[in-house]
Amino acid sequence: SKNYAKHSFGAIFVEVAVDELLGEIKIRRCVGVYDAGRILNFKTARSQVVGGITWGIGMALMEKTVMDVNHGRIVGANLSDCLIPVHADIPNMEVQFVEQQDAYVNALGTKSLGELPIVGVAAAISNAVYHATGKRIRDLPITPDKFL
Repeated sequence: SKNYAKHSFGAIFVEVAVDELLGEIKIRRCVGVYDAGRILNFKTARSQVVGGITWGIGMALMEKTVMDVNHGRIVGANLSDCLIPVHADIPNMEVQFVEQQDAYVNALGTKSLGELPIVGVAAAISNAVYHATGKRIRDLPITPDKFL
């Protein structure tokens, strides 16, 4: 089995609208395509992907960890200070699966889906913001001061 890749693969595509007067980024469209082998339960798999993409949107646009360098502690280390996406922040998501059953992985042909949908979301959003504004941002979260 060392001769075969057992990894899952995915791609994420994001379209944004940037209001440079208000400094607002609105995600218009999100398409995720994943190869996680044979999907046993599409509803659960889709929910996993939607949750992962949502987490990635939060990472890209809202969440920030601020460290107190003098004491080595997180500043504001409680949930009330943590910005996370709410339903209004999340676009309709199109989720597709490339169902490639792989008999070399296991008898069912399944692969992991887990945290795969998080990977690439921040980069896709950053690239979409670059496409809209011409400004490349590599520091998360993407805030108005970085693209205005």
